[in-house]
Amino acid sequence: MTHFPQSNAQHRATRIKLGSTVPALVLSEDGHRAKGKLQTISVTGGLLRLVKALQQGDFVEVAFQTQSGPVHGMAEMLNPTLRATDGILQPFRFIALADDDHRTLRMVVDAVTDRSFAGLRSEQWT
Repeated sequence: MTHFPQSNAQHRATRIKLGSTVPALVLSEDGHRAKGKLQTISVTGGLLRLVKALQQGDFVEVAFQTQSGPVHGMAEMLNPTLRATDGILQPFRFIALADDDHRTLRMVVDAVTDRSFAGLRSEQWT
């Protein structure tokens, strides 16, 4: 089964800024490959550091490895508005993830979020 992440205008997905550089592979529809480094991730998308910007609106496959396992999904490249000293920072949004990939990504985000809040969860207050 495939998961189709949806953005919510009232509640922005939790973003995780990655402390270490995570290599990512981007495959274009025309077969071109681009290597990048994942800077930020959420269950709805992320931010890549690339040598050269991809076209806004390009549909690509994005693959990277997490501590919980690999993540591979279809994504749309967004406007590359951020320049970095060693490349371009370009956001993307996931448009389709297999259930296993979505589960892996959710585990990564939840693990970091749980550590950030020192274990306090909403059910402790109910």
